Order: sequence, then C-alpha cells, then structure tokens
Amino acid sequence: MELIADILLVAGAMGAGLYCFVLSKRLKRFTDLEKGVGGAVAVLSSQAEELKKSLEAAREASDQSGVVLKKLTERAETVAQRLELMMASMHDVVPDDEEATEIPTPEPEPVVSEEQSQANSVPVIEEDAPAETQVKRPGGLMFLRHSRSEATT
Repeated sequence: MELIADILLVAGAMGAGLYCFVLSKRLKRFTDLEKGVGGAVAVLSSQAEELKKSLEAAREASDQSGVVLKKLTERAETVAQRLELMMASMHDVVPDDEEATEIPTPEPEPVVSEEQSQANSVPVIEEDAPAETQVKRPGGLMFLRHSRSEATT
C-alpha cells in the first residue's frame, strides 16, 4: 500500500512538473517582446509617448494661433470703431450739389510706341502765335491748342 501511495505521489509530482514546464513555455511566449503581449505593451507605450509629444505640439500651435487671433480681433475692433466714427462724421457733411459728390475716374492713357510719339509730336507754339492754334497730326486728327497767357487767366 505504501508502494502504491509512493507511485501515485511520484506520478502527481511528475504531472505537476510537466504542467509547470508547459505553463512556463506559455508564459515566455506570452511575455515575448516581439510577438506577445509584452511587445504590444511596448508598442502601445511608445505610441502613447509619440501622441503625448504631438499633443503638446498641437497645444503650443493652438496657443500661438490663439494669441495671433486675439491680436487680429483687437485690431479689427479698433478699425471698426474708426470706421464707425468716419461714417458718423460723413453724415454731418452736406454736399453742395450733386456733381460735387461724384468722383471722376481718370481715363487710362493709351500706350504709344516711341515711333508713334515722335510722329505725333506737337510743334512748339511761340508766345506770339494767335490765341487758338489748330495743330494737325498725322492720321487726320485736329486739336485745338490754347496759348499759355489765356490758360492762366
């Protein structure tokens, strides 16, 4: 009976040893840094650090843009106040006549090449010339020219 108890005890110890061996292999595979959960934990840890750095960079950028936006808003408010003041002062101005309120738009001057400008040059009018002189340009155009003495009076 004692022999059977010893054999069962040795068999139980061998089964427990085998179970510990298999469990050890599984635990090594589980905590392996490349394939197991240990690797996943290491990857997640490095990603968490990268996310933390990018979050800090984004926070810094948003703080800077917030400061710039605040300055621009303050500037816009001051400009708006000036515009309101200008608009209020414009209501006090009464135009004398309708034509005075219209702003004339200058007509663009035509582009003239050097050859055309020499061909279209106006002859110099002496002061002894009559008050109005007709100047004929090439191309059949006629222009009236006033003397300087009449233009100033």
